[in-house]
Amino acid sequence: MIGCESRTDGTVRMKEDVLKLHFHLAGYICEVFILFGSIFQQKYERSDTMSNNKKSKDEKKKIMSGFQIRKMTVTAILAAVSTVLMFLSFNVPFMPSFIKMDFSELPALIAAFAYGPLSGVIVCLIKNLINLLSTQTGGVGELSNFILGCAFVLPAGLIYKHKKTKKSAVLGALLGAVIMAAFSMVSNYYIVYPIYTKFMPMDVIIAAYSSILPSIKNLWQALFVFNLPFTFAKGLVNVLIATLIYKPLSPILKGKNI
Repeated sequence: MIGCESRTDGTVRMKEDVLKLHFHLAGYICEVFILFGSIFQQKYERSDTMSNNKKSKDEKKKIMSGFQIRKMTVTAILAAVSTVLMFLSFNVPFMPSFIKMDFSELPALIAAFAYGPLSGVIVCLIKNLINLLSTQTGGVGELSNFILGCAFVLPAGLIYKHKKTKKSAVLGALLGAVIMAAFSMVSNYYIVYPIYTKFMPMDVIIAAYSSILPSIKNLWQALFVFNLPFTFAKGLVNVLIATLIYKPLSPILKGKNI
């Protein structure tokens, strides 16, 4: 009994240490982005003294500090938040243990709305690169998360960039959720699970699904019955939360309250 408790305490401490590592790495990312932003701003100011543009120097500095620097810094912060949210993933009922729920696409979606689809993709990339340090899937889970995250935030960001209204944001995010769910079938079947079989035999993977629903006989069935609706539901949750919080956050993200 004492041995079990000590192992449990050790597991908890290890998870706490990994979480602290993620926080530190996320903080370093923010610092690097801010540093590069400062260097970029200084170079811009030096080149500005040699420019004959009609706009005044103060106007240019205001534009630069209000957009480029803020964009870099806030994208880094959103990537840090996304990194932590991905680490805090959890199992859900009626799903195999290797499929987990997290809300790490939410900061990426907000970044795509605020600064364009590329910022959303950068958030997805950074969070998965950091989580590779503590991966339990040999990087397969991170690869899948990145592919599906891009499939989600790219359409949403592109549509909202074309027409910046609440309706287009919701429609873009919903379309992103549909594309992410549909693409999960293709990416999982042809990319992710073939790599995953290097660590876990396909029979074991199918058995994990069939233990929940015995009628599952092959991977296509498993993906259609489990992964497709799960991925879509995950997208819908992120769409709902983003719809509720983006408008209040938008002035802060854009620096309009300063």
